[in-house]
Amino acid sequence: MHRRIIVPSALAASLLLAIPASAADFSPGAPGIGDSYYPTSGNGGYDVSHYDLRLKYQPATDLLEGTATILATTTQNLSRFNLDIGLAVSEVRVNGRLAKFAASGAHELEVTPAAPLEKNRSVTVVVRYAGKPSEVKIDGWSAWARTPDGGVAAQEPDSAVWWFPSNDHPLDKATFDVSVQVPDGTQAISNGVLQSQSSLLGWTRFNWRSNKPQATYLATLAVGKFDITTDRTANGLPVVNAYSKDLGDNAGAARASIERTTEVAEWLEGLFGPYPFNSLGGYVPNVTSGFALETQTRPFYSPRQFANGANVSVVVHELAHQWYGDSVSVRDWKDIWVNEGFARYSQWLWSEKQGEGTAQELADYVYALRTADDPFWTVRPGDPGADNQFHIAVYDRGALALQALRNEIGDEDFFAILKGWPQQFAYGNARVADFVRYAERVSGKPLAELFDTWLYQPSKPSASTAAAVGLSAPAAAPASGGPAARTTAPKPVQPKSWKKIAATNTVHETGEHRGH
Repeated sequence: MHRRIIVPSALAASLLLAIPASAADFSPGAPGIGDSYYPTSGNGGYDVSHYDLRLKYQPATDLLEGTATILATTTQNLSRFNLDIGLAVSEVRVNGRLAKFAASGAHELEVTPAAPLEKNRSVTVVVRYAGKPSEVKIDGWSAWARTPDGGVAAQEPDSAVWWFPSNDHPLDKATFDVSVQVPDGTQAISNGVLQSQSSLLGWTRFNWRSNKPQATYLATLAVGKFDITTDRTANGLPVVNAYSKDLGDNAGAARASIERTTEVAEWLEGLFGPYPFNSLGGYVPNVTSGFALETQTRPFYSPRQFANGANVSVVVHELAHQWYGDSVSVRDWKDIWVNEGFARYSQWLWSEKQGEGTAQELADYVYALRTADDPFWTVRPGDPGADNQFHIAVYDRGALALQALRNEIGDEDFFAILKGWPQQFAYGNARVADFVRYAERVSGKPLAELFDTWLYQPSKPSASTAAAVGLSAPAAAPASGGPAARTTAPKPVQPKSWKKIAATNTVHETGEHRGH
């Protein structure tokens, strides 16, 4: 028989390993992830890798019942952590054990596990909850829209708290499985690929999977009665488009626009590189709002986007976001330009492709359209402030900055940047400053001053500054008439595509603004 002898130093080490961290070593996770515009968005202390949502929704009553299974990894020693949810929670389990929980603030759920959670450990959280999303108001507004035959969750900067618990900020992306049970004859639309569909005892279950990292506000749910078209791209990606059966006069224009999704996506691949996700499509529910949103793989469109006829430009905008905004997402909501400036510029490039006005002509028009005293120029696209996050200046002045960059560095480097950036930061997050550094690296030019002028100065760049980067007022229509006409500056000639592009200015105007 051999006896193992442990020397004192080894004994001490083994005892240290056996002693758990003291209670003093554990602390609550932060109730916010640290966003400069929305301090209570998201939470600290853990990182989510996957959401499994098993839902049941009754359109007649707007009752949503759910069980969410959240897979995460702790990033600190946690005594407690928060989730974001607005519906009533009935039970929480952490690693299989019942946990204490309490609602706090506008949308916080404080969860205290039965035992503290050590850093860098895998954690499974199961939350059971229920409620009527349309009755939930947070800071006076709602991201849940009731429709005549169901409901829709689609909103920015957040919509998750109305239908599932989450770490609700783009910094914490995850994959999703969304399984929704609805009455027979009703459909449930979500992100990604429809994995399966089955019916039992008057209910139909739809199982959707989004297999690439996805920000929580980009998760969507639409329940109602839809006409659905399906197809596959040349590369084999499934295409799913859904149209409410009661779109009225807007139905034809909506279809004529969204059925071109595959064509637009293939064109954008030439600009931005391979499409980053596992499916394509779009949906148009019967809502009264006027905005559109880049919900991942399946953008949301309001019927009003097509009130004046087909408008492929809005499809271009939302699909461009699949690269700029969805695959590469903001690190902080002040970095919104890395989403919206590029989506708007994509519309300018589409106009160029269609022969309805070049990006240069559109940039010249935007520069000339507004006088120096127009408040438009006081909004800084690089950091517009929470109240101006979706101001038209973030879109138009943001695109103007990109044309200035294009003229400064030339087409070869410019389009290499447009394609390289989404690959460099694929499925991650980035700041405006990251883009500036990337553009400088690719072009070999110092660009900080250019971006400061066009993104951060609260004033209209002078005519000489604009001319230095190839921007100027386009030829104007000649004045005619009496002395008054001769003393009034004539308006510049409007590019043919301008009205279609301007019709999409409401893509993120909700009529309500989240004020936190």
